[in-house]
Amino acid sequence: MKLLSIKECDVFQKKVFIRCDFNVPMDDFGNITDDRRIRSAVSTIKYCLDQECAIILASHFGRPKAGVFSPEDSLSPVARRLHQLLKVDVALASDVIGEDAKARASKLACGEVLLLENLRFEAGETKNDPELSASLAALAEVYINDAFGVSHRSHASVAGITEHFDNAHKAAGFLLLKEIEFFDTLLERPVRPFAAIVGGSKVSGKLEALVNLLPRVDKILIGGGMAFTFLKALGYNIGNSLVEDDLIDEAGKIMLEAKRLGVKFYLPVDVLAAEKFSADSHVRMVSAQEIPDGWMGLDIGHATVELYRVVLEDVQTVLWNGPMGVFEIEKFAKGSNRIAHIVAEMNATTVVGGGDTADLVQRVGVDEEMSFISTGGGASLELLEGKVLPGVKPLMK
Repeated sequence: MKLLSIKECDVFQKKVFIRCDFNVPMDDFGNITDDRRIRSAVSTIKYCLDQECAIILASHFGRPKAGVFSPEDSLSPVARRLHQLLKVDVALASDVIGEDAKARASKLACGEVLLLENLRFEAGETKNDPELSASLAALAEVYINDAFGVSHRSHASVAGITEHFDNAHKAAGFLLLKEIEFFDTLLERPVRPFAAIVGGSKVSGKLEALVNLLPRVDKILIGGGMAFTFLKALGYNIGNSLVEDDLIDEAGKIMLEAKRLGVKFYLPVDVLAAEKFSADSHVRMVSAQEIPDGWMGLDIGHATVELYRVVLEDVQTVLWNGPMGVFEIEKFAKGSNRIAHIVAEMNATTVVGGGDTADLVQRVGVDEEMSFISTGGGASLELLEGKVLPGVKPLMK
């Protein structure tokens, strides 16, 4: 998948609109707790500063009520962090396409940086409103998309805005290029053996990705709540564990297809079961085939961790998307944590598919040991499903 690159785009002394993903987590006091997404955009912004551009940055943040300003969803903490990282002043407009934003954008000089307020303060952003797309495009001469994390969304600042720029005046930023290139290589030219570790709560969320991965991988290791739909398809008693009864047949078909293709398909052999979904629940380690009635599996067990360790020993490329259990609760996070350490210690290309898995490896403290951590959970999942993202398609050569 070849994209229009920022390096091929004439941005010298131009007014450039860069769509970023600054949707970072905050604590109760308004402090940024993880600035990875902001730091990921710095290389594109600095490149434009070196090209003497006037830079307009735009991003969404949080989930504000559409069309309504809310102080807690303001991008002011992001503006402060950008100032620290870039060592230049970052002005924050008080609106998106209102009088303040338009006035500041029109006066913006080369080498200056303007951050628009939260895009989702505009009701038309998530609706891909044509008028909003046109108004955003009118602020600049060149459009750069560096927001991989929202490139699977048909939003005004991601998809609609591209219609107002020809191929000479729009391109992908360095982060977007890196994400697309990494997943393209991963899916089409992986170093083998290639294993996919797939977790998360439901099969329905990963069904298309599993189907698309099957012909491409050598091994699939399943964990998380989705494992119980597969275990039930094999006829095992899963107690009160999470299951999608309407997908049991599909789960069976996936396992049969894996067998037909010669793909090794691994399921948990033991689980940490609890009486209830609670941190103070009684727990016990049980065989995956013998979960007691009324109990539910909430994490993979010790034997499964050791099995997966052995399975991964000869692997040269590993993709991990989805935790192995309810990692938000410490009692049910041990399986995910141990898999994180196993993957981090591998002498292989290790790719983490964003979202919860990215949060997990950072929480465990092994994020620096991974070859690549995607900045977009939903976007990376759609790439694994074989889809072309709405924010990427207009930037393809």
